[in-house]
Amino acid sequence: MENKISVYLADNSEDKKLEKYFKENDKFDFIGSSVIASEVIKDVEEKRPQVLVMEIMLSGMDGFLVLSSLKKSLGSAMPKVIFISNLSHSGFVSKAIKEGASYFMVKPIMPENLAERIENLMEEKVTESKEEKQLDEKISNIFISIGIPAHIKGYQFLREAVKLAVEEPEIIGSITKRLYPTIAEKFETSSSKVERGMRHAIEVAWNRGKIENINTLFGLKIYSSNEKPTNGELIALIADKMIMEG
Repeated sequence: MENKISVYLADNSEDKKLEKYFKENDKFDFIGSSVIASEVIKDVEEKRPQVLVMEIMLSGMDGFLVLSSLKKSLGSAMPKVIFISNLSHSGFVSKAIKEGASYFMVKPIMPENLAERIENLMEEKVTESKEEKQLDEKISNIFISIGIPAHIKGYQFLREAVKLAVEEPEIIGSITKRLYPTIAEKFETSSSKVERGMRHAIEVAWNRGKIENINTLFGLKIYSSNEKPTNGELIALIADKMIMEG
């Protein structure tokens, strides 16, 4: 069967019920298992499963530390993570979601329910990737129109900022405390370099004299050649346009 979903299992259940199910179900490609944290990290980095089903309590370190390590090493190649555990404390659940897990399931778990959750998760991922690509294209078209060249670093910083502002409009109100640091972490740089890169990109656009394109784009005479928007103003303006256009 084509398009199998690859699954790695870090489950310490003695009955091996989940492992047996995924090995025998032809919708899934079972690519490995371990309850030793260091082995989980090594296997996931090498085998790149689409989904990691993981216990909170593993040998050597807990699942949260495994998740943190994998996020650093894999970045955008990070698999979807589903935490499973006998521990159902609300603090564990909220921490799991905060750290980037997609779901938290409390044992005992029926394999069929976990399989359904995984399939739904992958369907959501396909939809999200299509929508993200469309948003990327729209933002890129705007940047080209207003004269921000794609080869400079500020272009990437601004595009990421607009995407963040579309997803979470209130982040514009915390541009120095949240938006810059979030982008800096993704691009492995500093907040000050993010701020300067964005400012340089806007200056390049204004020096190219494409102010009228901006005014035409937004249907208003917002700026003149003597006034440049701040980073936050331009990000908010473009994000608002994206939101209004759906």
